[in-house]
Amino acid sequence: MGKQLTLILGGARSGKSTYAERLAGERGHHILYVATAQAWDGEMAERIANHRAQRPPAWQTVEAPTAVGSAIAQALQAQPHTDLLLLDCLTLLASNVLITLPEDATEMTATAALMAEIDGLLAVYAVSNIPWIVVSNEVGLGIVPPYPLGRLYRDALGRANQRLAAAADEVLFLVAGLPMVVKNRS
Repeated sequence: MGKQLTLILGGARSGKSTYAERLAGERGHHILYVATAQAWDGEMAERIANHRAQRPPAWQTVEAPTAVGSAIAQALQAQPHTDLLLLDCLTLLASNVLITLPEDATEMTATAALMAEIDGLLAVYAVSNIPWIVVSNEVGLGIVPPYPLGRLYRDALGRANQRLAAAADEVLFLVAGLPMVVKNRS
């Protein structure tokens, strides 16, 4: 398979990660798994452990809560036989970026901080020669968050998803574990 950017979107527990991992296994052999999660509490630590247990042991894992583009560039240089990259997930990357901002951050500041990460990812993708699969939540379908940080998060992640979808060759939306094709440039 040639170079291709696939964005997999969906709600919480929609089957995004499971589907992305299955797709990665079908499309690649030497897979670089880029994890953005941080274990802030016991429940998150359990989720991370479950995700690790699901992945084949041969997959190489890089944990990068922020500065993901740089981490990917270094990992690809160190592992030249990588033939597919799976990033799971942009949603937690957004959390990791926005949590570092001051409490009075504006929507413009929040969006700019997250877009800097997205631009870093896309710059590394542009010079890579392997397919990438990126997982992200679609958080804009629910109620309007009642607090400012929640609205900043929803809006910044929505814009980041739009930027990645515009660059992607393929966009899938997962509902109840089933993929719906949103975009396919093949």
